[in-house]
Amino acid sequence: MNKLFGQAAIHFLLIGIAAVFMLPLIWSIVASLRPLDQPLTVRAAWFVAAPAWSNYARIFVDVPYARYLLNSVFVAGVGVLLAMLTASWAGFAMAQLGERGQRVWLALSFVALMTPLGSLWLMRFLIVKWLGLIDSWWALWLPALLGGEPVLVLLFYRAFRNQSPEILDAAAMDGAGVWTTWWRIALPLARPTLLAVGLLAFLALWRDAASPLMYLKTPQLYTLAVGLQQLQQLDATRWALVMAGAVVFTLPALVAFGLSQRVLLRVDGVSR
Repeated sequence: MNKLFGQAAIHFLLIGIAAVFMLPLIWSIVASLRPLDQPLTVRAAWFVAAPAWSNYARIFVDVPYARYLLNSVFVAGVGVLLAMLTASWAGFAMAQLGERGQRVWLALSFVALMTPLGSLWLMRFLIVKWLGLIDSWWALWLPALLGGEPVLVLLFYRAFRNQSPEILDAAAMDGAGVWTTWWRIALPLARPTLLAVGLLAFLALWRDAASPLMYLKTPQLYTLAVGLQQLQQLDATRWALVMAGAVVFTLPALVAFGLSQRVLLRVDGVSR
């Protein structure tokens, strides 16, 4: 009984902590349902007497939000695949190096992690312009094509580094090449890392608002992050529409996180 009560107390504590972190989303949903003729109050309001569900339909009329949503899904989907592919290549290559080579590349990776992203914007823009990728989605996919963020490569490196060398040696003795070993043996064993990298890459691509504004000129190519800024610029007093746009912008990321959590738990249970 003591063990049962202890587990129940832990679960209630975790639910309470999760509820605290969910409060901003709940407040955003409530604020998005306020009628447009009511100003946004300074005090937090957790209830709306007459919810204005039409606010969600209105954002798709005032701004081509549906097109931006489809653009974001396509950009994020392709970018995730590219990031998982190239980051796994880099991580697998690092894991196959000798101890000295691994230390060198680990040091370079940590230097890249500590480099402020803002200091790279000018050089990145010049490279994208030199490649002729301005006003195309390839400008948004270029970082993913190069492995994404350094932390993604390090996650794959750790996963491949912890795999049993005997399995890889046995595959080499059976005549498997590097590509076959990576695809058929190393990558399936790193499924939890693959899913975690996919989630991190999706979140990075989904919330990126600076890159579309910097590289894209055609409105038909804009992503949802740009559409949210357009809603705010249309009328600074219609905060309910901005909140509705923010909720629509946030929900796909929450769904992706929830689905990945379930899959990760399932994979972890199977691996045990």
